[in-house]
Amino acid sequence: MAYEQKTKEHDGSVIEFIEAVDSPKKREDAYRLLEIFEETSGYEAKMWGPSIIGFGSYHYKYPTGHEGDAPLVGFSPRKAKISLYFATGDAEREALLEDFGKHTSGKACVYINKLDDVHTDVLKKLIRQSIEFLQKTYPSEGADQ
Repeated sequence: MAYEQKTKEHDGSVIEFIEAVDSPKKREDAYRLLEIFEETSGYEAKMWGPSIIGFGSYHYKYPTGHEGDAPLVGFSPRKAKISLYFATGDAEREALLEDFGKHTSGKACVYINKLDDVHTDVLKKLIRQSIEFLQKTYPSEGADQ
């Protein structure tokens, strides 16, 4: 049975999604992140799945044969923390995160409590680096690049 990708781009409203965020502070941070990501990436915000705001897209294919589409970068103002999505497997990401500010990171996400905890200039470098890394790693074959 073929794997069905759960997180797909769709036409849901980014603004409606942000407006539905419970915490006024997280909502304010989400609007600031929206502006920073759009301006830095050069891509319009799109909803991916129920809760990810993504920018640009790329098509990946792993040696296992698994393939799909994902946003180049993105974020999600979740209840506990704000999740930031950058490329994984990039050594540059780790170096940039050393100067990012207060955060934790998992395999695919970087988590922050609030935007004021991190350096906006480093955030912009992370966005640019992630896009550059993904576009080199997965050259476009008709993706939104």
